Amino acid sequence: MFNSLSDRLTATFKNLRGKGRLTEADVDATVREIRRALLDADVAVPVVREFTGRVRERALGAEVSGALNPSQQIVKIVNEELVEILGGETRRIRLAKTGPTIIMLAGLQGAGKTTLAGKLSKWLKAQGHSPMLVACDLQRPNAVTQLQVVGQRAGVPVFAPHPGATSTELDHPAGDPVAVARAGVEEAKRTLHDVVIVDTAGRLGVDADMMEQARQIRRAIVPNEVLFVIDSMIGQDAVNTALAFDEGVNFTGIVLSKLDGDARGGAALSVASVTGKPVMFASTGEGVDDFELFHPDRMASRILDMGDVLTLIEQAEKSWDKDEAARMAKKFADQEDFTLDDFLAQMQQIRNMGSMKKMLMMMPGAQNIRQQLEQFDEREIDRVEAIVRSMTPHERVAPKIINGSRRARIARGSGVHVSEVNGLLERFAQAQKMMKKMAAGGGMPGMPGMPGMNGGGARKGAKNAPKKKARSGNPAKAAQELRDAEARRAAGAKALPTGASFGQQGGDFDPSQLNLPKGFDKFLGGSK
Repeated sequence: MFNSLSDRLTATFKNLRGKGRLTEADVDATVREIRRALLDADVAVPVVREFTGRVRERALGAEVSGALNPSQQIVKIVNEELVEILGGETRRIRLAKTGPTIIMLAGLQGAGKTTLAGKLSKWLKAQGHSPMLVACDLQRPNAVTQLQVVGQRAGVPVFAPHPGATSTELDHPAGDPVAVARAGVEEAKRTLHDVVIVDTAGRLGVDADMMEQARQIRRAIVPNEVLFVIDSMIGQDAVNTALAFDEGVNFTGIVLSKLDGDARGGAALSVASVTGKPVMFASTGEGVDDFELFHPDRMASRILDMGDVLTLIEQAEKSWDKDEAARMAKKFADQEDFTLDDFLAQMQQIRNMGSMKKMLMMMPGAQNIRQQLEQFDEREIDRVEAIVRSMTPHERVAPKIINGSRRARIARGSGVHVSEVNGLLERFAQAQKMMKKMAAGGGMPGMPGMPGMNGGGARKGAKNAPKKKARSGNPAKAAQELRDAEARRAAGAKALPTGASFGQQGGDFDPSQLNLPKGFDKFLGGSK
């Protein structure tokens, strides 16, 4: 979503690197480029003016002039101001103290409310709640059926006493949405559901009758949260739409849908600042699991290409199999061989976390390799799994036995070319070497080992290793150097005592001089 904006801002900050002092002209040029980047991203003009004004004021202040690295301080200021216009801090759902928590969804037609209702319900279910969906969109044809399908995928019950409009009854919707909303809340109380999500019909800000209906639903159920679902791809019109809905239903939070699109993302940066209402959630894909809590600080970091490692860690903790992780940790500690079965298990764990592209784009500096990431084929993991499963159990444990005929058989069994089998085995061999190196305490390949562990000493060719004295090219001088070396070795051998490890002659050793415990001398060699 923010690729274009991120590229423009990153290029702007590159021009500041290496400057020990920033002049007013440097600051003005940087602010000018930031303004252009935000306007190109469809951010509302009032928001751009306010944002760039605060950045310029802070950039010309003491916090930049006195900083050791002014360019990094500018990036810090922009990051903090981005966090501010995105809402400032993470806003979570306010749960009801008594009775079910009621959440009402509102928004334009086609904004994705029905799909988002299922995503939100599954997210709440994963948080330990017992949600129920209420179908109050009786205006759009087959909207009730769609909500039932979405609820089934999310594993959440749907209260739908009326089928709503059908393709043959477009002008006569069945049922009253206000009565359905009220009955849905009563049903949730009766069945002990602690969260009720009310899906309402899409409406336009200029549609007075439909907006009045939304206000009636709000008055009837008195929701704890009214979430305004907005399409992140609508651009400049997002501000007018948000203001109309805020006036109509007085929403308490914003949900950004279609955040995985290729639009410029100005809506996300404008709505929260103009309405003063926080962005609470974001829909990041078409799947029921493509839904996340909105963190302004993390989104600002993504825009500035500083990554979002915290979200990546949270996804890993949520999807990672703890038993499998414990098994691998034990195997790693015991320095057992890393097999292709282990390799396959790790690939499946990664796939459970979601899209590889999305995960890699959360890494710092990912914008520099975005073109390569966009060309990445998500089905590569499926091909890897097919190749490994085409091997015999013995081949997975001992891949060195896989010769040419075995590779051809594996390629036929997995439906790939032999070169892909060869590439997988090469990557696995590198991973196996890395695992052995790390298990032995040598650290990552190409890096010095930890002190006191294998690989921590001087390596062959290391800079701090003592250099061997070069021998002279003069034959006579070289022969003399060789004789001198032999003489030094012989002199050293004579100086060392023999027969004892501590430099004393065996015959001169007297155990009584050591003040040993009584009877201990019988354990010493040469004692009676």
